[in-house]
Amino acid sequence: MTQESFERFKAFIEPNLGIKIPPSKKVMLEARLAKRIRALKLGSYEEYCDYVFSPEGFDREIQQLIDVVTTNETDFFREAQHYTLLKDSILPELVLHKKISPVNIWSVAASTGQEAYTLAMVFEEFCRAHAPVPYSILGTDISETVLKVATTGIYTEHQAEKIPRDLMRRYCLKSKKAEQKTIRIKPDIRSKIRFRKLNLMEDHYPVGKKYHIIFCRNVFIYFDRPNQRRILAELYSHLSPGGYLFMGHSENIGSTDLPLKSVSAAVYRNTQGAE
Repeated sequence: MTQESFERFKAFIEPNLGIKIPPSKKVMLEARLAKRIRALKLGSYEEYCDYVFSPEGFDREIQQLIDVVTTNETDFFREAQHYTLLKDSILPELVLHKKISPVNIWSVAASTGQEAYTLAMVFEEFCRAHAPVPYSILGTDISETVLKVATTGIYTEHQAEKIPRDLMRRYCLKSKKAEQKTIRIKPDIRSKIRFRKLNLMEDHYPVGKKYHIIFCRNVFIYFDRPNQRRILAELYSHLSPGGYLFMGHSENIGSTDLPLKSVSAAVYRNTQGAE
């Protein structure tokens, strides 16, 4: 890839997606774009660059570019300590003590949906142990491709191997065709979750309400500090008083004037207006 093509990609990716593309990531970008070059039967990075930024190519290919550039690494019950904290401490506080109903939950970078479905399973288990409480989960992502996967709720057995067996029996269906080796999240769980496209680089997030629990994990590591601060402020504007923000264990909110108090590793509570 020529330096000129690299700079053209960088000039689109950084301001529109917020992802940092320093020179050290040029090889990574080449590897990811190579898939699209082969798929389109083009001869070079320069040819692909000219195509994707042409009027016709932009309409047809820009979502594909977004998909290959954004990282979609996710798993069921990833960073499991967060779900333990949620089940043992936070849900009892919100539901049993504060009597919040319904509980609104947001998975900010939902990818292919494993985080959102894990949250649903944890909430269902809490309801089984106590009493049914209505809840809803919003899952957002910039990639339309991963959101289509999330909406189906279909995963390979390998992808689902971290789901505990008892939860697998209660909340998942195995494919009737054994050779397919897939599972699907049951309809009653899927009905509690809504997936939609959202770019965190937007000025405002049209998500419609306040959320008692926001998971935004392993996202900030891809943004520079100014964009981290801006995104945090926008997420905070949708966090209910006394609500909880979960981030990845390798992340922190840094110095901020927002009334967010650390309550556990990478977990923050909105103290504004909280009891």
